[in-house]
Amino acid sequence: MKRDGQVYRKIIRFVSDNYVSNQDPLEDYILKEIDRLGEMMLMIARKLGLLDGNTPDYSLTDVKDEFGKAGCPIDLDMLLQQENPVRYLVEKEKLSNHGLETMIDIIFHSDLDEDRKLALLSDGLEYLDGKGYFSFSLHSLIDD
Repeated sequence: MKRDGQVYRKIIRFVSDNYVSNQDPLEDYILKEIDRLGEMMLMIARKLGLLDGNTPDYSLTDVKDEFGKAGCPIDLDMLLQQENPVRYLVEKEKLSNHGLETMIDIIFHSDLDEDRKLALLSDGLEYLDGKGYFSFSLHSLIDD
């Protein structure tokens, strides 16, 4: 795995956002909004050609290892075997909209086959858009 720490930071943020509840809700909200603004600026910079749009290629094995190190209770193998992974994450794992967005982003940057990644992205966007939650990071993954 590339050791720039990008996927590790996302996984740590995912675990702390969804499974650790010792943060101040207002502080958590402000940090999430700052993160969303940063994602929007990255998306704009990519669209303007200021940044390379390539995504890192991590293997699912690397992602599973990082999940284990971070103490994430979600079994990726079982998740990917689900007929509807988005419904599973929302109903069984009780992920928030932000948690779902982060999980899809992490999986999308793995070496999972493109058809499954695009199906997961499409289902996730449909669910989040239906809830009125606009995800800059997930919408930026859609090819024009």
